[in-house]
Amino acid sequence: MESLHYLLMKAHTNLQRNIIAGAAELGLSPGQPKILDYLSGHEGSDQKTIAAYCEIEQTTVGSILTRMEKADLIERRQKDGNRRSIYIYLTEKGRRAAEKMESVFKRADELALKGLTEDEAAQLKYYLNKICTTLTCDTTLEEA
Repeated sequence: MESLHYLLMKAHTNLQRNIIAGAAELGLSPGQPKILDYLSGHEGSDQKTIAAYCEIEQTTVGSILTRMEKADLIERRQKDGNRRSIYIYLTEKGRRAAEKMESVFKRADELALKGLTEDEAAQLKYYLNKICTTLTCDTTLEEA
């Protein structure tokens, strides 16, 4: 059997290919689906928060948001008279794109879990969440 890191990378790559293909059919570029998905539940977030949640570098998120703004998927607004902070909101077009992406994500999840029972799928999600939490909390892999 392959090592854990290899299997996780291979699974991620294959799942990502499926999602990127679905996103491309909607005219979205890499990075945009993840941000649309996040904003559909967290409108009014700032760029730093979006970057942290989506695990994308803040400068890269800035570039993605600029393309999304030009495509009329998002709008940037100030809140409560705070001229220094800009918050991101979905436009109506962005909401429709997020809804369509939700279908792409759902199909990708179904494909990935196709060979598993409901219990196995729940266990996989539990263990992946546990791994993510451990890797997020630990500062280096050298400590493991």
